[in-house]
Amino acid sequence: RVAVETGRVQAWTTLAQAAGAGLECVSLYDVGRVPPTGATVGSPVVVIRDCGMRPPRGRVISSPWQSVLTLLPYLSPVAPRLLRSSALVGIQRVSPDEARQIGRILGLAPAESEALPTLADGVTLWVAGRDHHWVMTSATDAETGLLGSARRMD
Repeated sequence: RVAVETGRVQAWTTLAQAAGAGLECVSLYDVGRVPPTGATVGSPVVVIRDCGMRPPRGRVISSPWQSVLTLLPYLSPVAPRLLRSSALVGIQRVSPDEARQIGRILGLAPAESEALPTLADGVTLWVAGRDHHWVMTSATDAETGLLGSARRMD
């Protein structure tokens, strides 16, 4: 199951309706309104927080069988705290200034920081502690037909 906490319900509606081939597996909630999910081994939950540049501290936290993914449209004053406290950070194309700041916060090699502003669509640097992996993804024909071409939402 997926719970999306967002102030941009319209941006998620098509995905939520299409997911699960008619089964309700993606639920949309207003910011601060995610109820307890009841995540279990048989029914794990991913909570996606799309709450803007300053996501509010809330009761949505990682727990057994519940992971939390926080989307940041760009770096904000709370970003360093979120980056440092995250078990896994995914970074897509960012501005040169943001790349330098992210590099300092996460301890990236200079070459990694310098590459961030030049990343192609679909390329993400995943950082988990000292482990860094570059990953390229591409949509399937079905995903593109359903959601359109991949694009930045900012």
